[in-house]
Amino acid sequence: MPEDIFQRIKSQIEEAKIVLYMKGTPAMPQCGFSQAIISALGDVGKPYVAYNVLDDPSLREGIKQYSNWPTIPQLYVDGEFVGGCDIVMGMLESGELAKLLADK
Repeated sequence: MPEDIFQRIKSQIEEAKIVLYMKGTPAMPQCGFSQAIISALGDVGKPYVAYNVLDDPSLREGIKQYSNWPTIPQLYVDGEFVGGCDIVMGMLESGELAKLLADK
């Protein structure tokens, strides 16, 4: 994996408070897991930046290596990896997601 993809990911994560790497776009998610996180973020009502990994194979593989997490979608808050769909949905149900994003 080219080193520049890791630098690009680092920059993307640092440029926005809430970043989602997903399959598709918020308006047109390309998998159910991405759709679920879009819905969760919508429920919390905070703005976020989304990157479509289907448009960029190096980003798709690079984000998995960057986070050491094998699946997409992936959510980052304040530069920190939060998790994938199961983790985010659990956080939504417990109220942790709203709490985490309350200050953002």
